[in-house]
Amino acid sequence: MFKKITMAAAGLAMTFAASSAMADGHMLKIGVEGAYPPFSEKTADGTLVGFDVDIAMALCEKMGKKCELVEQDWDGIIPNLLNKKYDAIIASMSITEERKKKVDFSEKYYNTPSRFVAKEGVDWADTNEGLAGKTVGVQRGTIQHDYLLAVYPDADVKPYGTAEEAYLDIEAGRLDAILVDSLAVDGGFLKTDAGKGFAFFGGDHSDPKYFGDGAGVAVRKGEEELRDAFTKAIQEIRADGTYEKINMKYFDFDIYGG
Repeated sequence: MFKKITMAAAGLAMTFAASSAMADGHMLKIGVEGAYPPFSEKTADGTLVGFDVDIAMALCEKMGKKCELVEQDWDGIIPNLLNKKYDAIIASMSITEERKKKVDFSEKYYNTPSRFVAKEGVDWADTNEGLAGKTVGVQRGTIQHDYLLAVYPDADVKPYGTAEEAYLDIEAGRLDAILVDSLAVDGGFLKTDAGKGFAFFGGDHSDPKYFGDGAGVAVRKGEEELRDAFTKAIQEIRADGTYEKINMKYFDFDIYGG
């Protein structure tokens, strides 16, 4: 009997936890990375800015919620969601089958391919054979990292805590190439002074087996109400022009994807 009562109490606690994030007056805490321009980065005074940040604020407004941004290193971004440091992640997190074992996702809010970058003029094929023996930088724990390890076993894969650290090392000549989301590396590196002399090579890399179905808002499992509220808000900002306004602030085409 005691075991049955305990299990029932645990079930009630889980139900309460699942609904608490959407309770009236609850301040939603949103986990963001802050080191992934132009999606999220910090200004000189420490203010968090970028596409993900603007999308987060627009979604919160649609949901009628006050939101607080919580900066979090990528390596700990899912563990600290599960530890309730924040209520949701809006950090260009791709919706993959592996991640869906740990968290739930809203529908996507954008979808772009990944690409390789190296010095201008290289004639390497973007294949395992073409990059055999080459040192390729990537952000640790990302879909690009998993993809390199699975598909490029003959490359020397070097992981970094942030994409910005990889940009610094390829600029310094310590890497032959990097693999990053195409828009992130274009705006965060190639179009900066540091990125002069570097360019994309090869084609788009977007195999759903590794890259998933676009970037979504991650929430803890069991919080369906919050997940569905984010999905509804994404649909609403797409419909009323808010998404387009934010999109065009950072990019010159619709990054929502097919």
